[in-house]
Amino acid sequence: METETETKRVSTGRVSTELHHGSHRHLVDVFPSEVAPVRPGVVDAIVVPTIRHHRWLRHAARLAAALGCPLVSLHSRNWSSAENAAILMPQGVRFIAIDIDNPARLNLPDFETTALLKATPFFRTTDLSSKRNTGLLLARLMGWQRIVFLDDDIEVGGHEEVARAAALLDTYDVVGMNIGGYPDNSVVCHAHRLTGGQQDSFVGGGALAVETTRSPSFFPNIYNEDWFYLLGETSLRRLAVTGKVAQRPYDPFDQPVRARDQEFGDVLAEGVYWLLDGDDSGGWQAATDPAHWRRFLNRRRGFIEDVLHRVRRLPLGSTLSRQAVENSLLAALGRLNRIDPEFCVCYLKAWVVDRRQWTAHLTKIPQLDSSATDAVKWLVKDGARQLRWWSSADMVR
Repeated sequence: METETETKRVSTGRVSTELHHGSHRHLVDVFPSEVAPVRPGVVDAIVVPTIRHHRWLRHAARLAAALGCPLVSLHSRNWSSAENAAILMPQGVRFIAIDIDNPARLNLPDFETTALLKATPFFRTTDLSSKRNTGLLLARLMGWQRIVFLDDDIEVGGHEEVARAAALLDTYDVVGMNIGGYPDNSVVCHAHRLTGGQQDSFVGGGALAVETTRSPSFFPNIYNEDWFYLLGETSLRRLAVTGKVAQRPYDPFDQPVRARDQEFGDVLAEGVYWLLDGDDSGGWQAATDPAHWRRFLNRRRGFIEDVLHRVRRLPLGSTLSRQAVENSLLAALGRLNRIDPEFCVCYLKAWVVDRRQWTAHLTKIPQLDSSATDAVKWLVKDGARQLRWWSSADMVR
């Protein structure tokens, strides 16, 4: 494997930091756990989008019990069932378990960003963004001011870590938690890190405390949807990070399709945050200029080619499967070649429209401050079939 000094230069002779920013942490206020405030009763709900077996909810259920707040689990796909989660939920845990079998029924706006990607290679069939937006909708209906999004493959050291993150919402709009364990990166960035590149993890939706009544934002249906949720009108929303959580390990290179499907979202997010990283940053507005994307797409291509060059120089017998990583990087390059600057601009403009549309949509949603029975009815469009759901208050659905 190349040394750190060797990986600073690429085959084109350019310095790697001119091609890729391995960290955006300077954009975030960091609070060590021993410094961050902690108060009981500051978490209104934990929201877990899941496609996995209900046993993956055990950790989140223990956290909810310790924090004295309800657990909201949003289920879809073959292995995940709200009914089974309800049956096996530990005694004393308050919960709302909902099956999200068809996102089209949900009472969400018809986002222009979603319509733009339909019938293109960049469209994603995942429902993660719909589930997170449904969590935000339910928070408004239930009168929850502070909720914590937690992925089912994330483990928190203790409920105090979550309470500290939520307490910082007095000042900040969003508070992330440091994701340790297996790094939270895209496939391309995993390859960069594993071949000697300097690569950090940024704030992500896998462990995110959000204040729901200020500066409303939404999760678009794209990879890195959480990075877009963190954006405000001109720059980042007020953002902090504290505590530590661990993500369970997985093999990012087991399917080249993963890198291919991530590439458009990775390009857009990294291209927008590239602008925010600048010392003279005036915000992300330059992302609506095709010239920015022409430059950035060239950087991105050089960056992936650099990583691919390093992978091909790995010694035989390396613990990293050279062929699997190479296949993933080639898949990413193939998808990159289909992205053009004008389409990136179209997406950013559609996202601006969607952000305003989301704000307007929330004003039409009542703040019921009442039972889950009334709230869940509002989660689907008028005339749509109601969702199947179970709760600790009433197991008959």
